[in-house]
Amino acid sequence: MAFNSNNPFLSSKRFSPTSVAEKSNKVHQAQIIDYGQDMTLSGTINKSIILFLLLTATAMITWWMAFNGINPMLPTIGGAIVGLILVVIAAFKPQLSPYLAPGYALFEGLFIGGISAIFEAMYPGIVIQAVGATFVTFMVCLGLYKYKIVKVTEQFKSVVMAATLAIATYYLISWLFSMFTSFTPVHYGNSLMSIGISVFVIVIAALNLFLDFDRIEKGVQEKMPKFMEWYGAMGLMITLVWLYIEFLRLLSKLNSRN
Repeated sequence: MAFNSNNPFLSSKRFSPTSVAEKSNKVHQAQIIDYGQDMTLSGTINKSIILFLLLTATAMITWWMAFNGINPMLPTIGGAIVGLILVVIAAFKPQLSPYLAPGYALFEGLFIGGISAIFEAMYPGIVIQAVGATFVTFMVCLGLYKYKIVKVTEQFKSVVMAATLAIATYYLISWLFSMFTSFTPVHYGNSLMSIGISVFVIVIAALNLFLDFDRIEKGVQEKMPKFMEWYGAMGLMITLVWLYIEFLRLLSKLNSRN
């Protein structure tokens, strides 16, 4: 059975038993990964917590720099770039996730800390609001998924996938136009249209959580290799980072209207 995901990181190919087995067989036997163990839900949860703690630890570094007179832009931008590179590598080499996932959390933490400090300097109190909103959204989605109130059907996956692709395409085109022309994307500023777009993006990001939960659950059921716990945890962390950033943007727009 193939499982599709709108999260490019948690793609159907990565959580396909055949694909994972093929990649596992290519790894040298001396590599320190235990392929004799299966992916478990508790293991994925534990690794998600580890990634969260690592991300928080490095986020505190750039946060401290920003509020102590040290320019955090270099580690902030560098962290975002390196984090993206690690995600791309992991997408093609999931067997390396036990090493790439912690690295992603460390470098992405530098980005999160720096960007959070920038928003906090402009709108005091906004970070705790965004963190709270992200946490509540995560818990609500987890509860809805656990108790089968929201069921991840093929139609559900297709709609969320299409919406996510549309958002990514829009962001990319807007960024390119704003760089090379005087065009100002509609989602910039604090207009009602811009706020509405942010709300829509947050809803889609939240729906991605349901697909992440589903992919992890299916991976456990299909008895994926142990390293897929890191891979699943990394995919979930990517979605949570996206959701947090979007909450920061929405709250900043609302605050700027006051």
